Amino acid sequence: MPRSKRAFGALGAIVLTASLAACGSDDDGGGDAAATGSAGGSSAADEAQLTFVGYGGDGQDAMIKDWQEPYTAENSGVTFVNTSPPDVAQVKAQVEAGAVSWDVVAVAPAAAQQNCGTLFEEIDYSGVPEADLVEQAVGECYVGGFINSTPLAYRTDAFPDPSKAPKTVADFFDTEEFPGQRGFVTNVQNGILEYPLLADGVAPDELYPLDVDRALEKLDSIRDDTTFAPNVGALQQAVGSGQVDMFFLPDSRLVPLLDQGTDITVVWDQTVTTLSAFAVPKGAPNAAAAGRFVSSLTSPTASAAISEDLGTAPVNTSAEPQLSENQKAVEVYGPVNEGETVMQDVDWYADNYNDVTAQLTNWLAG
Repeated sequence: MPRSKRAFGALGAIVLTASLAACGSDDDGGGDAAATGSAGGSSAADEAQLTFVGYGGDGQDAMIKDWQEPYTAENSGVTFVNTSPPDVAQVKAQVEAGAVSWDVVAVAPAAAQQNCGTLFEEIDYSGVPEADLVEQAVGECYVGGFINSTPLAYRTDAFPDPSKAPKTVADFFDTEEFPGQRGFVTNVQNGILEYPLLADGVAPDELYPLDVDRALEKLDSIRDDTTFAPNVGALQQAVGSGQVDMFFLPDSRLVPLLDQGTDITVVWDQTVTTLSAFAVPKGAPNAAAAGRFVSSLTSPTASAAISEDLGTAPVNTSAEPQLSENQKAVEVYGPVNEGETVMQDVDWYADNYNDVTAQLTNWLAG
């Protein structure tokens, strides 16, 4: 099917029962070779130093090991320089100044789609067939690397009696029955607008278009009891140090906490998932090489490897990551999740991303 900015249609809130697995098709993995970027002859894509902008920390370390190092081994003329954090405003500043220095940027797929052709390059996708991928995995100006879930969880020592511990998203907003400090990441990709609406009784399949005013009004009810972290790393640190009791934290940040021995209980009620994507800034110095690299992220090998390191869900449906026990504990499409899963609507966010983020920013500053 030809791709376009609206290639996958308006998905709304895709509600899946936990029994549906993210991996479902039989595939011999033959797409890997096509996704490595190796090709006969030479081109601008064969010789390049790519500046890769991620969120830092364990996540970016995994991207270096699982994506960049194997890619360099297959494409000896390509090397990487890593930096962080990614910022669409910085991409815009570089593009408007005609001085783009970044080649690959971690980005919300909606932001890339909304600014396709203006702030981000259209990508000549050359990876595995899109039929082998989850929906929304590839857009005109982005390629998905993995699926993040941001489940509700709590420090077990804060609620040691399971009968008196939070069991639903609505419980997160009940400060009388469940006292304690809450934690939210302010990035719209982590469900800060969806969860208040779900807690307020909005059905998952009726979430979009989001009633942002209603979501912010619900957040007002817990404002004095909540740490609004500017990024996932800050909230991970707050959880690890015991500064918050219950929180919405991505799976990729829960796993290292569990590995470090932090006693955390995940609440599988309603869980928001989102695609973590990568894009090429408009006018990137190595756009062709960057496009080939991001295309490689969808191969079964690359998809499984990043899931094994981060505990995220793969975008390639034939990937078979070998997960640790702690990773299985946060596996949103695995048997542990007996609740509902709500996929964010990329198309709706693409149409409303700037307005929504501005409204949220103003609320946070108020």
